[in-house]
Amino acid sequence: MSQQPLGVAVIGAGMAGRAHCAGYRSAPTLFDPPLPPIRYAAVVDAHDATAADAAARYGYGRHGTDWRELLDADDVQVVSVVVANALHREIVEALLAAGKHVICEKPLSDSLEDARAMADAAAAHPHLVTGTAFVYRRQPAVAAIRELVATELGEVSHFNGRYWCDYARSPLTPMAWRYRGGPGTGALADIGSHLIDLAEFVCGPMTQVGGAAFTTKVTERFVAAGVTYGHARAELTEVSERVENDDVATFTAHFASGAVGTFSISRVAPGHANSLAFDLFAETGAAKWDMDRPAEFSVLRQMRDDGLDGYNQVLVGPSHPYLKGGVPMDFPGVSFGVGDLFGFQLRAFLEQVAGIESGLPPVASFEDGVRDLTIIDAVIRSAAAGGAVVDLPPHHSA
Repeated sequence: MSQQPLGVAVIGAGMAGRAHCAGYRSAPTLFDPPLPPIRYAAVVDAHDATAADAAARYGYGRHGTDWRELLDADDVQVVSVVVANALHREIVEALLAAGKHVICEKPLSDSLEDARAMADAAAAHPHLVTGTAFVYRRQPAVAAIRELVATELGEVSHFNGRYWCDYARSPLTPMAWRYRGGPGTGALADIGSHLIDLAEFVCGPMTQVGGAAFTTKVTERFVAAGVTYGHARAELTEVSERVENDDVATFTAHFASGAVGTFSISRVAPGHANSLAFDLFAETGAAKWDMDRPAEFSVLRQMRDDGLDGYNQVLVGPSHPYLKGGVPMDFPGVSFGVGDLFGFQLRAFLEQVAGIESGLPPVASFEDGVRDLTIIDAVIRSAAAGGAVVDLPPHHSA
């Protein structure tokens, strides 16, 4: 195991970028054995004041506006890329060429072609560690359900998943990169990418998708007068631009196991700030989970014939993945949030970089990121063909 200090940097200091900044901060406090010393080197953002605020807030040594300054930085070995999807390829390929380990936010890129090129670049540098930030794989309840499927519940018959948000419901939400791009690059790629990855993470690979349909309810948005990040409101100009992608996406799928899947994704769902949820029905039982109540899940086991069948509510605790040593109070009933998941994910990534074998599963690979975009591309083609069935190539996830 390397005990040389690991210098970390984050490119992009918006909503998710700050979660990466904080995640690196918490990573050394989680699990065992100890990580090598972590050096909090730099935060980079196109907007100087935003980079400066994040660097000061999370204790990083410096800030800047040009990510290229990290390429020759001797104090940076590990970089998170947390910027608009269309910028991923150029930045990631340059970082890999400069010898940096890279974890890139999902979706891996804005197109399947660029994602494949990024995976090829990673394969050309096998000594470097790369990962796609599918952070919801680190949900303890989701990981516990995955284990139940493998050990007890048996073959899945139906996965019904949704990711509903309301961040784009108002036409006063300003124009941003999330609303540019062709069909399928909107809600489907932005939040549906998480749901698609979770479905294969829990149920195994899909073989087909079909029945895809998109709609856009807010067709124009005003350009903001200043810099905006995440989904925040802002002062608007009188200039408007056409929304180019989908507010709502739905589709169905078949899995190699014989299971079927139904998927519903929306960024204009009133009352659902960040509602990722699924129901899973299997051979000997069922399970369900909703991120509105992240520290619990429901499971139905040992089916009875006496009218007393029903779900058990399970409060997540240290007997489930990631919680023992993963939060300061690792006790049943002590809740956690999405922010904690970034610590779990970045701890695992730093372990991979340092060569530590603690038992934590690795982060999703660039190949998993390509797989996710392969499915998104197939959904886009299904929608363009009026819902036609599109076959998927095989995939063997880590």
